[in-house]
Amino acid sequence: MTSIGGTEMVDWNLAVATATRFVRPGPEVSRDEARAIVAELRKHAKASEAHVRAFTRLAQPDATGEEPHDTPVLVVDRPGWIRANVAGFRAVLKPLLAKMEDRRSTVPGGAVLGAVGGKVTGVELGMLLSFLASRVLGQYETFAPASRDLPAAAQGGRLLLVAPNIVHVERELEVAPHDFRLWVCLHEETHRTQFTAVPWLRDHIEGEIQSFLSETDIDPGALLERLREAAQSLAGAKPEGEEGEDDRSLVDLVQTPAQREILGRLTAVMSLLEGHADFVMDGVGPDVVPTVAEIREKFQKRRASGAGRLDQALRKLLGLDAKLRQYRDGERFVSAVVEEVGMDGFNRVWTSPNTLPTKQEIAKPADWIARVHRRTDGAP
Repeated sequence: MTSIGGTEMVDWNLAVATATRFVRPGPEVSRDEARAIVAELRKHAKASEAHVRAFTRLAQPDATGEEPHDTPVLVVDRPGWIRANVAGFRAVLKPLLAKMEDRRSTVPGGAVLGAVGGKVTGVELGMLLSFLASRVLGQYETFAPASRDLPAAAQGGRLLLVAPNIVHVERELEVAPHDFRLWVCLHEETHRTQFTAVPWLRDHIEGEIQSFLSETDIDPGALLERLREAAQSLAGAKPEGEEGEDDRSLVDLVQTPAQREILGRLTAVMSLLEGHADFVMDGVGPDVVPTVAEIREKFQKRRASGAGRLDQALRKLLGLDAKLRQYRDGERFVSAVVEEVGMDGFNRVWTSPNTLPTKQEIAKPADWIARVHRRTDGAP
């Protein structure tokens, strides 16, 4: 990445250091317990491949018996998750930050301001990641660059399982550890299958993200004005004409109209991916996870309630409540489509970007069925 005066727009090393310093310690386990947990998660991740492929009918071996392209599975601790995500952010944001570097070079004193701003942004990003690092159970990193200690597939991509968080939640919910670990792996393996079985999906999402970032207004005055309006809205003093938007996050409030359109499409895709993963984990569950009903009931209650008032406030501010709605709305969409047209009929969703559901169709699955199946079946 380009830099001015030896500084970057974000101090990535400071972000890692800050997040690692402030992240909560994981649950207490002995060295032998830790080894056993890691081994079991790896075993479950491997077993999940066959379960997910059979249930979804995706990523099956081809006529020659060749398996689809694979991606590595990494069992990590909280600092490992932080390092991986900082690397991912750095890769995705590189074009935007390079653009901002160019703008800064034309501003008097830009190098000095940038050095300070990079430190501040690094600390802010680090604090955000320290909050999230104790909550994520697993993650398929679509755009992950490879590093010495965090390998990735050649095209990018790796599956992370955050062992201390999985152990923490299984203890908190008082569920069977073996069953819960497999249940989590089924969800994350579904994400890996989605991207390895649908070659165009990664590039499509990356294109949407870059379009979103390219619309970012990098004029400091305009950005500060939108941030001021966002702060007023979150404090209850909404600017005129913005009534009825209490549920919007800080991220929503600093977007341009063009970005909101792009975000609508991205929201639909993410709802599909998350809902599909939840549908698969519960569909496979009864056959391989004996206590799946108990796990689902307890996990849903935990998901909905949050850990406390501060947690709930941060979830709303950061837009994490929207992610919870994605799970719920997406699963309803997948379930309704599969019930109506079967799994093969649902899998038409992976044909091309044109067959992905819109945000409106996520809410009304019958509209997607009418659009995609009428067109592909040749009906009038």
